[in-house]
Amino acid sequence: MALSAERIRVEETAEASSPPFHRFFDEMRAPDGTVRHAYAELAGLLDNLSIDSLVTKQNAAEELFRRLGITFAVYAEGGSTERLIPFDLIPRILDRSEWDLVERGCIQRVKAINVFLYDIYHDQEIIKAGLVPPELILLNPAFRPEMLGIEPPNNVYAHIAGIDLIRTGERDFFVLEDLSARPPGCPTCSRTARS
Repeated sequence: MALSAERIRVEETAEASSPPFHRFFDEMRAPDGTVRHAYAELAGLLDNLSIDSLVTKQNAAEELFRRLGITFAVYAEGGSTERLIPFDLIPRILDRSEWDLVERGCIQRVKAINVFLYDIYHDQEIIKAGLVPPELILLNPAFRPEMLGIEPPNNVYAHIAGIDLIRTGERDFFVLEDLSARPPGCPTCSRTARS
């Protein structure tokens, strides 16, 4: 669905009565309203763009995504629907220390996923300890019994992982979802790499 300047203005008006910094973590502005250092250049660019211009640019980006096939399937009862990869014209900017924190967390998480998968396909200690019900693993359509006892190189099962994060504070990031089987965007990346 294309954005419209009217829709944005209505949303802005509806929220104007409550202080913005108490509703969510503002990645661009500090609680006192000043622009965070990492966003200084972008804030200057945005100050010179109208809402109508931003809406036009967002719609153009979404149209380009459609033409290039940058989509993912949403599976529901009765089939699947192709949707655009969620895309925000305004980027999330992390400074070096923030990126280092996110990088360490993502590396730790992917290692944990691989340790979990190694256990599931070997000793199944997590099931024996009662931490995960056996049916949750063994009856899951993604569980591959033929992988039991197989030693993948370097014990790596998840070679690529997409980790969706939500930022809720200065140094607070939460995982919304792990996508290790086939992260959205991988077909597009590999198609681009072959071009």
